[in-house]
Amino acid sequence: MEKQFETWVDKLKPGFTPDEVNEALKSQSDPDLALDIFRWSALQRNYKHNHITYLTMIQIVVSAKHFKHTETLIDEVIAGACAVDLPLYNYMIRYCCSRKPLFNRAFDVYKKLLNSKECKPSLETFTMLLNVILRKFNKLNVSYVYLHAVRSLFKQMKISGVIPDTVALNYIIKAYSMCLDMDEAIKVYQDMGLYGCEPNEYTYSYIAKGLCEKGRVSEGVGYYKEMREKKGLVPTSSTYMILICSLSMERRFKEATEVMIDMLNNSMVPDLLTYKTLLEEMCREGKEAEAFELLEEVRKKQGAMGDRTYKNILNGMHFVSQE
Repeated sequence: MEKQFETWVDKLKPGFTPDEVNEALKSQSDPDLALDIFRWSALQRNYKHNHITYLTMIQIVVSAKHFKHTETLIDEVIAGACAVDLPLYNYMIRYCCSRKPLFNRAFDVYKKLLNSKECKPSLETFTMLLNVILRKFNKLNVSYVYLHAVRSLFKQMKISGVIPDTVALNYIIKAYSMCLDMDEAIKVYQDMGLYGCEPNEYTYSYIAKGLCEKGRVSEGVGYYKEMREKKGLVPTSSTYMILICSLSMERRFKEATEVMIDMLNNSMVPDLLTYKTLLEEMCREGKEAEAFELLEEVRKKQGAMGDRTYKNILNGMHFVSQE
C-alpha cells in the first residue's frame, strides 16, 4: 500500500489542482489509500480541497462503510473546510438521514445550507428532511413534538421559493393526519392545485384514515368515495381497514361491507381484528343471519381467509350471538 501511495503522490506534480486530486481519489480501489491521498494533499502548500474533492472522498468512505471517517469529513465541511455546494450538502443530509444517531446532524447540515449566501436548499433537501422526521412519528405525544419541525420546514420551503411536489405535500398531510390535526391536513390538500400538484392515493388515504381516527367518519368516507369514484385510485390496506372498523362501530354495516368487498376485489385482505369488528358488531345488532352469510361469502373468495382465521372468527361470532 505504501508503494501505491508513493506512486500516486509522484503523479501529483507540484501545483496540482483539486480536479487532479479528484481524479486520483476516483482511481483508487482501496478507500484507505484514497483517504491517505486526500489527507496528504491537504497538507501541501498552496492547495485546498474544494466541494468536489470532499464529495468524492465522502462517497468513497460511505461506500466502504467507514462511518467514523464519514462523520469526521462531514464535521470538517460543516466547519467550513470548503465552499457550500448543494450536491455535497444534499449528499451529507441523505447520509445523516439514513443513520439514526445522526438525525440532529442532518439538521446541522441543513441550517448551514439555509444560512449560506452561495446556495439554498432544494426540493430534494426538504423532502429528505420531511421523510426523516416522519419516521420519528409514533406515539401521539411524540408526534406533536415533531409536528412543529414539519411546520417549520414547510414555512421555510415557502420562504425559500421552493415549490413542493405531491410527495412533499403528502408528507406534510401525513404529519397533520397522524396528529389528528385534520383541518390543517385538509387545508394543505385543498392548496395542492396552487402548486400544480395532483392528489394521489396516499393523499386521500392519509386524510380518510385521519378523519376516521378523529371520529369524523362520514367525512372520511367522503374522501374514500371521491378517490374511488372520481379518481379511480385505490386506498392503502390500513385505510381500508380503519374505514371498515369505523363504519362497523357506527352500525353502518352495509357501507362497511361494501368497503370490505372493494378491498378484497383489489387483492388486499383485512386483518383478523377488522373481520371480527364487522361480523361481531353485526351479531350484536341482531343481524346474525346476515353476518354468517357474509362470512361464508368471504370465505369462498380465493385468498381472503385461511381456515385458522375462519375458525377464530366463527367462534367469536357464536360467542357474541349467545350473549
